[in-house]
Amino acid sequence: MTTPRTTKAPPRTLLTALPNPRFLLTAWPWRALAHSANTMFVGLAVAVVALPVYLPWAMVGGMLVSRPWEALSTVPMVVGFVGGLLMIAVFAPLIALPLGALERRRLPMITRGPFPSGHRVPEPGLWAWVRTRFTEGATWREIGYLVLLPPVALLTSMVLGSLLSAATVFATGPLLAAEAGGGRVALGFVTITSSAQAVPYMLLAPVCLVLLLYAAALLSQVHAVIARALLVGAAKDELRAELNQVTESRARLVNAFEYERRRIERDLHDGAQQRLVALSVDLGLARLDLEEGGDADRRVAAAQDNANELIDELRELVRGIHPRVLTDRGLTAALEELADRCPVPTRVDAGNPVRLPAHVEGTAYFVVAEALTNVAKHAGAAAAVVRASTSPGASGQPHTLRVEVTDDGDGGAEPANGSGLTGLEDRVAVMGGTMELSSPVGGPTRIRVELPCGPIPPTPLT
Repeated sequence: MTTPRTTKAPPRTLLTALPNPRFLLTAWPWRALAHSANTMFVGLAVAVVALPVYLPWAMVGGMLVSRPWEALSTVPMVVGFVGGLLMIAVFAPLIALPLGALERRRLPMITRGPFPSGHRVPEPGLWAWVRTRFTEGATWREIGYLVLLPPVALLTSMVLGSLLSAATVFATGPLLAAEAGGGRVALGFVTITSSAQAVPYMLLAPVCLVLLLYAAALLSQVHAVIARALLVGAAKDELRAELNQVTESRARLVNAFEYERRRIERDLHDGAQQRLVALSVDLGLARLDLEEGGDADRRVAAAQDNANELIDELRELVRGIHPRVLTDRGLTAALEELADRCPVPTRVDAGNPVRLPAHVEGTAYFVVAEALTNVAKHAGAAAAVVRASTSPGASGQPHTLRVEVTDDGDGGAEPANGSGLTGLEDRVAVMGGTMELSSPVGGPTRIRVELPCGPIPPTPLT
């Protein structure tokens, strides 16, 4: 019986390949070396292109070094400092944006993706693009990368250049000694006078090359960590932008739903309900032509009673879709009507009857209606209180409507028990509000809802 041989999968990133004893036999050291070489050229190009951005700060730094006791009080110091800020604010994003895109394309050489930029999709137009790009966090993180790249490239050049120079000198030591003709030749930390003395040091050339490959890998890995943190670590911005889009689309759907509900209410009120009323009147007139107490009169009377019952049911249905009193007289009057129709004695304390946005009034109304229905059916309460008030929001924020329904019933209400509280919570959440439920066993039960009174995005249906 033979057992299948298992082979280890090759390392898929530079970080996992570095500790591997067979690291030098893989492609990763050469990929890291190529990435480091690219970094040196990219860093040099960035230093040249961004030179106007650095010049004011270089002037400020020079004055601080040469005349530290005078620099802080001189006009050139202030001009250089302010000029440096303006150059960064205006021109740094224009350099950092293409640099970030280039570096995200280079990252697959040493690590695995994906590498989202985190930039939001701007609206059409140049000004919309400028406003979006200059105000989002992803752009300013890329500016931070723009500042760090030249020092990283300089460090990479110094380390790899030193190791490459050392390997070259050790490998060509005998030739250098022969050309010196018996003179003294410095091979790094030693001095030789003949080719024979240089031969043993040729063995250090492969060591320097190995160190070169490992140094390139370490520097590339550090570079990858910095690049991920500043160029790829902005996925939260993208998620935040998608969340904003979802919120706006959800609000538009709510607005469209409100429009459709009012259209249905209007059609029922002005169409089917009026026709049923006309039918009831016609049946009443028809009874005048019939013998009172006869079979035909009883059948017509029964039909008229059914029509009247259907009118009452239709009125209740229309009131449940969107109560007319809420549209005509506002939330306070609608809450008072709910209290009058509730079997449990209910007191309304609505404060100042200020008209609020329609979607806010509608949500508050149906929250109270569902809460009072639960009070009447499940709470076993003797009394209930409905409170509604508005409070100003923070600077630049809309007012907040607070609605609270309290009863002295048995308590123990749980949203998981199918009491309609889950639906209420979802409806409040759609409007960006919050709902709190306090219902200990033995009572009392309190439902508190807070709704922001800001507008929701318009829909083409309105």
